[in-house]
Amino acid sequence: MSTSLLVQYAVIGLVVLASALIVFRKLAPTLTNRWLAAASIHFSRSGHAAWVRAFGQRLQPKQATGNCSDGCSTCGACGPKPPAAARTDAVPLEFRPRQ
Repeated sequence: MSTSLLVQYAVIGLVVLASALIVFRKLAPTLTNRWLAAASIHFSRSGHAAWVRAFGQRLQPKQATGNCSDGCSTCGACGPKPPAAARTDAVPLEFRPRQ
């Protein structure tokens, strides 16, 4: 296997891994916040090097601030809005067999 092909596979693998992490973070934010908090605690211990502790501090998930822009949904005001009143002029479709 040539070097350029190996580099190409490595780059594609990194792109796929990054996109999978982004999708997983969008679909399961609570789980990923728990995992980030656990990793942050592990890396922030006093026995590690300074750069490892700094990395652990950087991994720490953002905390909810209590305003409506953070999406914490603790008060219920930020959640999805109820659907609008159903239209009364809508007529359901009727499917009839061909003649």
